[in-house]
Amino acid sequence: MLKFQNLTKIYNNQSGKIIALSNVNLEIAKGELVSIVGKSGAGKSTLVKILTREEMPTKGGVLFNDVNICELKGKKLQEMRRRIGVVHQDYKLLCDKTVEENLCYVMQVVGVCDETIIKDVKKVLEIVGIENRVCHFPHELSGGEKQRLAIARALIHRPEIIIADEPTGNLDVYNSYEVISLFKKINEMGTTIILLTHDKEIVDSLKRRVITIDQGKVIGDDAKGRFIL
Repeated sequence: MLKFQNLTKIYNNQSGKIIALSNVNLEIAKGELVSIVGKSGAGKSTLVKILTREEMPTKGGVLFNDVNICELKGKKLQEMRRRIGVVHQDYKLLCDKTVEENLCYVMQVVGVCDETIIKDVKKVLEIVGIENRVCHFPHELSGGEKQRLAIARALIHRPEIIIADEPTGNLDVYNSYEVISLFKKINEMGTTIILLTHDKEIVDSLKRRVITIDQGKVIGDDAKGRFIL
């Protein structure tokens, strides 16, 4: 499904060159739940930014179903982005819109008809378990509920992949495990999940594939791994 081929990213600043990624080669299969771990500055976020085309690699490419996303432009790039959902640590919710409106807005932007919006919003809110908060604004939600809404927004387009960037970083232990259970549920429905995290307990409890990145290089890739840093 995903192939990172000889992926290298070099930033230039006043101090010289910073190698964020160095010749990374990885494959992630359809339906996997993968944790990518590493210290701050290891290159995890750069990997995601290239995958979502916020950044371009210095060298190499990323194949998504055999299509190099680094070569996509215009409409084809937008179509690809809708196949990848992203969940951010800081939620990135629209504060002046209700739970329902946050989801409706995402769909309206890409021209989805009202009938489909009503049906899909109801279904997704039931999946993430906040259907009873539909008329509430983000400031009226708990941290766990905000993260569930962020997941719902990533899920609303039925993406093939969801990337979760430190999704438990702002949550207590109880809500952290609730959110991870939700990702496992979504994964069981067929969506590929890529989890970027520093949370050792979460990673170890999953007993799924763990990719470890250090100084821009893959130093570990274990099918049922543990947090080794």
